[in-house]
Amino acid sequence: MLTVYSEKHRLRDAKTELHGGTFVRPFECPERAEIVLARVRQEGLGEVIAPRDFGLAPVLKVHDPDFVRFLENCWEDWVAAGGEGEALPNVWPTRAMNGKRIPRSIDGKLGYYALAGETSISDGTWEAARAGADVVLTAAEHLLSGQGQSAFALSRPPGHHAAADQYGGYCFLNNAAIAAQFARDKGVERLAVLDVDFHHGNGTQNIFYRRDDVFFASLHGDPMDAFPHFLGHADELGEDAGEGFNLNFPLPPGTDYSRWRDALDEALARIVAFKPGLLVVSLGVDTFEQDPISFFKLKSDDFADYGARIGTAMKAVSVPALFVMEGGYAVSEIGINTVNVLIGFEGA
Repeated sequence: MLTVYSEKHRLRDAKTELHGGTFVRPFECPERAEIVLARVRQEGLGEVIAPRDFGLAPVLKVHDPDFVRFLENCWEDWVAAGGEGEALPNVWPTRAMNGKRIPRSIDGKLGYYALAGETSISDGTWEAARAGADVVLTAAEHLLSGQGQSAFALSRPPGHHAAADQYGGYCFLNNAAIAAQFARDKGVERLAVLDVDFHHGNGTQNIFYRRDDVFFASLHGDPMDAFPHFLGHADELGEDAGEGFNLNFPLPPGTDYSRWRDALDEALARIVAFKPGLLVVSLGVDTFEQDPISFFKLKSDDFADYGARIGTAMKAVSVPALFVMEGGYAVSEIGINTVNVLIGFEGA
């Protein structure tokens, strides 16, 4: 399996995250990608290549242009305004406020475009996010050119919480959605996105919710108990043309692998019935039992099993799979669990 990786991910090295009422070093840190890469090489998964530069055109097929300009200029605007530390929002256009105007002030822009308050924007964030998009596009291009049946985009920062015009949950550009739209533009008529991260892929759902050409399925912690809290319920089925093409499995605290596996099997059955030309897997491994910000109970061997289940389902219908790195924060195990999924898929 080809792995695409960019060293530019290291430019995203924020020092500030609001967690549990205090500021801590972010759980989403450069070591995550380095540990996964080391495991990829240790297991001999396959060739590792750097991405090529695709420019902003594929990004703008998914994200609002004003939002993209905000991300590109945020750090410079923050510094120019006298901001210290790292850029964090402190006010939002809530239900009781008019959110139709984009403020001139960087403080107002941060709140307008942020969906949560834990994720700071630091020097290098934009460059790392741009490189992450190139990583996933390079991996997608590899599959679309017929060079394999699977590829791994080791992208960082993650992306599945980023909506068309909002960032948060450590995510700035929605890599999975960018890859999916790129594939559509290259002629793939229908494709599926399977999100196995512990947290609901609210951004991906937001982007495709009214479309019938992209089937989205997510297994995640019940939003009544887990971030992002305000999206990811089972009755969210899609709207307009997209009705019936959105599938959520909100699962309770303490969910073990047997229950999680049953939801996966149901999601895979729906995906196979949809007959996609490509599967994009938002691969978050924060479902691990020792992950510090989740409440599922998957063990390392379970990741290999569910990788094999995805592989069996997709290979039976000759659908290639693009794995896109999302979450997973128990740093010492993230490499084992991520690569176990990929090896399980390859061995199916």
